Order: sequence, then structure tokens, then C-alpha cells
Amino acid sequence: MDFLVPQHFGDYELIDCGNFEKLERFGAYVTRRPEPKAVWEPSLSEQEWARRADAVFSHSKGSQSHPDERGTWTVKKNMPHRWLVTYAHGGLQIKLRLALTSFKHTGIFPEQAPNWDFIYDTCVAIPRAKVLNLFAYTGAASLAANAAGADVTHLDSIKQTVTWANDNMHQSGQDGIRWLVDDALKFVHRQLRRGTTYNGIILDPPAYGRGPDGERWLLNEGILDLLQSVQKLLLPTQSFMVLNLYALGISAVAADTLVRTVFGKVDVQSGELGLQDNFGKRLPLSVFARLTRSTNHPI
Repeated sequence: MDFLVPQHFGDYELIDCGNFEKLERFGAYVTRRPEPKAVWEPSLSEQEWARRADAVFSHSKGSQSHPDERGTWTVKKNMPHRWLVTYAHGGLQIKLRLALTSFKHTGIFPEQAPNWDFIYDTCVAIPRAKVLNLFAYTGAASLAANAAGADVTHLDSIKQTVTWANDNMHQSGQDGIRWLVDDALKFVHRQLRRGTTYNGIILDPPAYGRGPDGERWLLNEGILDLLQSVQKLLLPTQSFMVLNLYALGISAVAADTLVRTVFGKVDVQSGELGLQDNFGKRLPLSVFARLTRSTNHPI
């Protein structure tokens, strides 16, 4: 099992983490926000955290027990509501618009950078790869595939998020991505009925959520059906899949076992994605399992 952290993200820095918070630099601006997995003591003093932070997120009263509850940001005068960061590695260069949202997110998950690299490198090795990105959020993975020349379909259940991803495409000087606001499982089942196939499928399902028409999603109830359906959509050669999970209680071993059980004998790389702060503390954030079928990309 691997533990992967971003290696080439100059516009991002985990400065410090601890006491269930993280202090991060996104471009020129520093945010302070909750992080349930940072269970240790921070390395910097409270005074230093307060001095450095341009924006501080606080949960609404009574919502601290759930990491996805709404809250508010307290910002210094120099802090814009929106700004851009750049991710560049090898032939991949994308620009991503950030914003301070009421759910503490900024629009990117920087620990996903190793997946962006994998997606880009794998798509380069498959001419005109056809790629489906489900639960696609603001689209960094879609941009990575598109930059490599893939034909990309980007799907998310929230219209505003798809609009955000479209803006990121234009900021990155790209075009041609197909945008869909839909329920992921329903869309996959329709694709099966139509006999559609893909070279690459990217999955980052939430622990729970709602589709655009109120469809209910619970990861533990839906993930097996979703993967079994995706397995039928994925071409038997010159193909890949990326599964990423943030759900608490699901280990990298479980993700690895799930993928191997559904897909059979395939090359699988699995482990955790996370961040490392300036003091060497490693912060695990998600688990992943990636498979390839007969591409030139090394596992």
C-alpha cells in the first residue's frame, strides 16, 4: 500500500496541522479550517497560526460534530472571495478557480494531485481515450484527461459545481469537455443499456449525497452496484479506472479488495492520498485504488 502526497504543486503548501485543523497556503493566500484527522498537536504556536491566516473557517453553532456541516469564514481585508492557482507537472498545466464555500471547501482537494498525474500520463498513452468522470466536482481530473487529448464526459449532480468546472476549463485554455448534471448511477445504467464503453472511468463518490432530482446515495449501499456497472462500461484493453474514497471507516485494503473482487485479475495500485506539512507530519485524507489494462503506463 502506498502513501502519496503532491510532489509538484508549487501553488499549494500545508504549512502546519494539528488540534483538528490545518493551515494551508493556496497561491498567495493562507486558510485555516477544520480537519478531523489532524489529531495531534500543531508545530506552530496559536499566535503564529492567527498571524498567518488570511481566512478562518468556523462551523455554525452546534454543527461541529459533522465535518460537512455549514459554517462561515472570517477574512482579513486582503483576502479575495475568488482567486486562481496553477498546477503544472510535465506536460500538464491547469488553472483552478478557488473560492471560500460555506462547507469549508475551496474548490480543490490538493491531495488529489497524484491522481491528476496518473490520469494525464495514462491518457497520453491511449490515443483519443474516451473518459468518463463521475462525481466530478470542479473538474481537475477532467482537465488532466482533456489536456492529454482525451474525449471527456464530466458528470456531477450539482449544477453550480459543473458551472465552476466549466470556468476552470476556460481558465486553463481548454475546450471540448462534455458537461452533464445527472445522477451518476442512473447515468451509468443508461450507458449500459446503450452499449457505451470507455477507456477510462474516474470515480470519487461521496459517503452520502443527493442526485439532481433528489436521488438518495449512500456509499456503503451503492458502491458495489456502481463498480459492477462500471466494470461493464470499461473496455477490456487500453483502459484504466481511478477510485477515490473519503468515507470514514473505509480502508485502503477494503478499496483494494473491492476493486479486485469486481474486476478480477488486473493491475491495481492502492493506498492513501494525503499531505505532508512543513514539519514532516503526514496527514492521510482519502484512500484510492487505480487499475490499468494493457496500457504503456507503469503501475
